[in-house]
Amino acid sequence: MSIDPSQLAALSAIVRHGSFDAAAAHLNVTPSAISQRIKALEERMGTALVNRGQPCTPTAAGTKLARHAEDIALLESHVLADIAPGSAKAAPRVRLAVNADSLATWFVPGLMGAGDMLFDLVIDDQDTSTDWLLRGAVSAAVTGQAQAVSGCNCQPLGALRYIATASPAFMATWFGQGVNADTLARAPVLTFNAKDALQHRWITQITGERLTPPAHQLPSTHAFIDAARAGLGWGLNPLPLVQQQLDHGTLCPLLPDKPLDVDLFWQTSRLMSDALAPLSHGIRAAAAKHLVKNSHATVTKEI
Repeated sequence: MSIDPSQLAALSAIVRHGSFDAAAAHLNVTPSAISQRIKALEERMGTALVNRGQPCTPTAAGTKLARHAEDIALLESHVLADIAPGSAKAAPRVRLAVNADSLATWFVPGLMGAGDMLFDLVIDDQDTSTDWLLRGAVSAAVTGQAQAVSGCNCQPLGALRYIATASPAFMATWFGQGVNADTLARAPVLTFNAKDALQHRWITQITGERLTPPAHQLPSTHAFIDAARAGLGWGLNPLPLVQQQLDHGTLCPLLPDKPLDVDLFWQTSRLMSDALAPLSHGIRAAAAKHLVKNSHATVTKEI
């Protein structure tokens, strides 16, 4: 089954811009033309592709088709750059999944060497970002899993080092008797969201117990640091982001010699590996500069 490129372009524009009118303006056609293309595509696919609303959002099938459209544009750009330099159209768009702490510390420099690409970043926990690959919603992802997703290649990047930190006043109030299972069970902890298991992973690593301390949820990397400095709770922060505060004493490590190293991996769609090669090179170079060595020497590649 072949798909009309103009219909794919309409779907991709709606997903990117959030409305039929905005998609029409982007493609320099009328909203009626966009509506007709989407209707024809949905009839051809036998399923709804767009949830009409404010904004419009893709269905599961629409997400896969929209990413397919972006992959085609990237592959076309890759081929044209090789055989007909200077003839490429607009910069292709690449959708990636990355965890917030990587984005705040080392990931952005890796995008700079990718060449003429536009990026659409999806923020998700490193332990669940592979779900985006499984759904066909992204072309590549920073993950915490060494096992390659079906149809993907997986490369180790290194480990992002975290340190458990709190303000001096918080340390005096909650950990005056030491950092142990009893005090950790009572001291308020900071978590990013419901998916965030880093703090509990560290607690288990330190105490050997599964504790459930009272928890705040702050879905922001920098809010984590601000909240720790303000004495709201303790939390694991990427060492590159809090080294200055640790040096100045505005934050204190709970246990200086007990960091948590989170292994990270770069998973890319195998079909897109050649077109994504410049991006993958940039991501690996940035990771080598900012991350510590992976504890995993090898990874499992999906065959």
